[in-house]
Amino acid sequence: MKRKYYTCLVLTTALLLNSCYEESKLLVKAEFQAIIRNENYTAPVEVSFENNSTGADFYQWTFEGGTPSTSTGKDPGVVVYDKAGEYTIKLEAWNNTERNFKEFTFKVDSTVRIGFEAEILINNFVPAEVKIINRTEGASAYQWIFDGGSPETFAGENPGIIRFNEAGEHKITLTVNNGRETFSTFRTIELAPAMQLDFDIEPSFNDFDYEAPFTAWLRNKSTNALSYEWSATGGTIVPQNETDAEITLETPGTYIIRLQGENGKESQTTEQSVTLKKNTNLYTLKDVKFGIKKAESTIGAFYSLPLRSIIKKEEMEKVNGADINLVFFGLDATFSRCYFTSPDEVISSGFAPIPGAVKTCFVNDLSETPLHFTNTDFEAMLDDSKLKELNIRSIANTTSWFTNVFVPRFVLFETEPGIKGIINVKGFISQGDNSYILTDIKVQKEKTK
Repeated sequence: MKRKYYTCLVLTTALLLNSCYEESKLLVKAEFQAIIRNENYTAPVEVSFENNSTGADFYQWTFEGGTPSTSTGKDPGVVVYDKAGEYTIKLEAWNNTERNFKEFTFKVDSTVRIGFEAEILINNFVPAEVKIINRTEGASAYQWIFDGGSPETFAGENPGIIRFNEAGEHKITLTVNNGRETFSTFRTIELAPAMQLDFDIEPSFNDFDYEAPFTAWLRNKSTNALSYEWSATGGTIVPQNETDAEITLETPGTYIIRLQGENGKESQTTEQSVTLKKNTNLYTLKDVKFGIKKAESTIGAFYSLPLRSIIKKEEMEKVNGADINLVFFGLDATFSRCYFTSPDEVISSGFAPIPGAVKTCFVNDLSETPLHFTNTDFEAMLDDSKLKELNIRSIANTTSWFTNVFVPRFVLFETEPGIKGIINVKGFISQGDNSYILTDIKVQKEKTK
């Protein structure tokens, strides 16, 4: 009887102890939140943690591929993943009586280093070919946009060579993806216009009348050519392979002048014709104005045949006095007394003396001579033959003068070197102190025997 009682007592005590143990046992639940900093899944990825575990006293973190790779702290801090891949984060939490685990798996995308080069082949004149060299790393998809290019778009890693036909700025855009994120960059290229050839024929100062012999500058106005070659159907061109050149033509006729240009991509040729007349030994100078005495500073009363220009009073010091050939004196705006006088005698007409001046003989009034000129006679002078016949020095009378009563008026002259000419006074323009006569002049180019 006592034995049975003892046995029952032991069983009852064991059950009570086990019940107390079960009641004191604390359950463990491993729980955490992985926070991807800035939602950036492209390596390097930074991960922080919010530990929400319950019932645990101890922790063991395992960070596969991360830095650090393990931690025993409740808060492991920030873990960095430098390489692309799929990684599992494991948390083991426990106390003296319980253990629990949790795993979290996520993917780190590859680091993207986006970049490309646009190499313009040969030179930047259009049409241009541009070689695209992709330097991007870590991308899995590529999309290109070529502003003004052919093709305009391309999907793929290496678009190769793109052609551009229009000058100006062109934007090249590359957009890439690594499976989750998109990255973009661009470059701008500048293309020059296509080659265009053009030139001017600029006669030398003494060949403005296009009479043989003839010399002219060939002024190149071409754009975007790198080399040139000049040629013509006659005459001599020097230099033949420079940007500008000089051409000399000895005889009358029509000549073709050609300019060939190249720029490494194409060759073009342009040409112009020039027609030369026979040498008349006569210049025709149109619409030359001579001011009255009071207009010597505003319009000018002196004329230089070598310079083919009116010289105003303030410009005289810049001119060689021997180059002044014609001097006009007009008394006032009524033109009651007008004449041309020799440069070496201007002081008698109230002008300042001209240093280095030489003599020019004038015939101011042809009515005092056997000569008779009409406008028809003047226009009919196509060469210097009529002037060659005249002995102007023998009939010159520098004291004669004329008025505006009759229009036109004709004045003969001969310079110190023996150059002969005739002045057609075709208008008397009354503008107060700025009054002037309007003339055409025909003069020999060179002295003839």
